[in-house]
Amino acid sequence: MDLSNLKFCAPRRSTAATLALLCALALPAGQSLAQSTQTSGFQLSGDEPIDIDADEFEVDDATKLITFSGNVVAVQGENQVKAGKMTVRYAGGSTGIASGQGDIERIDLSQSVQLLTDTQTATGDTGYFDMVTQHFVLEGNEVVLKESGNVFVGCKLTVDMNTSQAKLDACGKRVQIRLNPQSRPGN
Repeated sequence: MDLSNLKFCAPRRSTAATLALLCALALPAGQSLAQSTQTSGFQLSGDEPIDIDADEFEVDDATKLITFSGNVVAVQGENQVKAGKMTVRYAGGSTGIASGQGDIERIDLSQSVQLLTDTQTATGDTGYFDMVTQHFVLEGNEVVLKESGNVFVGCKLTVDMNTSQAKLDACGKRVQIRLNPQSRPGN
């Protein structure tokens, strides 16, 4: 499977929350499973708008939380994040967040998380992006990664955005892989 067209992004902590979520779309579908492996990653466009739709939106400056709930969809270009709920923890005031200048510390996703690009999909029950450590984790009863007909199934995907290392764990079970010969370059 060719992952050479992918580039991980490492957003600044002051980047808008949804940009961080979309960076999570950098999920490397072709990683060696049960060990850390390097990938060349995924790049987002810094000049494309990000649209967020949700049934409800709430800002609680006292607890430094922004909550999007009900059919949450964040989109930038061909990239999408979908979840039933997205919670953003931030430092500083909410006016900084609204202007894109606040410090995003962590983003939690729950209730059927889907990460979609034009070439990859990843699904799980919950996920989080830690902006401080630059780690993204997608977990669930079944975490499924798909790219070019290749399918990888485990229960926990961990991506270190600093090093472009990724790991898919089976959590006491066995990782399942289906490789499609048609996904090889030249086929």
